[in-house]
Amino acid sequence: MVAVSNIVKTYNKGSVKAVNGVSFDVKQGELFGLIGPDGAGKTSLFRILTTLLLPDGGNALVDGLDVVKDYKTVRGTVGYMPERFSLYQDLTVEENLNFFATLFNTTVEANYDLVKDIYAQIEPFKNRRAAKLSGGMKQKLALSCALIHKPTVLFLDEPTTGVDAVSRKEFWEMLKRLKQQGITILVSTPYMDEATQCDRIALMQSGNILSIDTPENIVKSYQQKLYAAKADDMYALANDIKVFEQTASVFPFGEFLHVTVKDNSDATALKSYLQQHGHNNITVEQITPTVEDCFIALMNKP
Repeated sequence: MVAVSNIVKTYNKGSVKAVNGVSFDVKQGELFGLIGPDGAGKTSLFRILTTLLLPDGGNALVDGLDVVKDYKTVRGTVGYMPERFSLYQDLTVEENLNFFATLFNTTVEANYDLVKDIYAQIEPFKNRRAAKLSGGMKQKLALSCALIHKPTVLFLDEPTTGVDAVSRKEFWEMLKRLKQQGITILVSTPYMDEATQCDRIALMQSGNILSIDTPENIVKSYQQKLYAAKADDMYALANDIKVFEQTASVFPFGEFLHVTVKDNSDATALKSYLQQHGHNNITVEQITPTVEDCFIALMNKP
């Protein structure tokens, strides 16, 4: 449904390369995630795939249509939910939905089955102006408007940024229900914990794809033993681990430090070193890496 081949996008007369020769494919009915921090190139790539930006190199097909040559047809085929809430703030919930249905020469009634599970949650507020909605309700309205013309491919650019944890969970449950209806979904997010909700993910940094695979396979590809370290004085612990000659990497992760050691050895020498430096209540245990650990390892790979 989506085929991206060596897409390049630059800004400032070529001095800033936002997308650097990116290639990937997305299958029909797949929930595909672009995972990466702000500035990774996710939004530029989505804007190219939804015909809002012209690429400087490469080509891309969406539902078999060229995003440059067939841009008018592509616009009627895809649904797009941009990062920032972009609906009309002075229109009500109902007016926004009717307006977007009219744009695509359809009606809310014709495609209501597609959005009813989502829209039902905000329908009690249908006469409220969009500007007065909460973050979670704005999110549901924007998704309803992106779906009202029954797109074959749905692009969601950081849809859960700035909403509460409950709304984030509800949103991913909605996406899984949409996927069951055969819609191909591409979603970008800076939240590494959301990667596990996708069928496949592409880890993206500085315009480059670091890895593409299922979340499970990316975690399995982590080649080193990973340890979680903790002690009473976490600041001193971090400083001491950084200067330990056997340390390969160390970074904070919640209430722990995630540590790898050179030669992939066990943590015996590290524990002994920390005891010698006077740390109390030391915990150093091997753990299973997360997608975020894999991302950091790939990002720091020489």
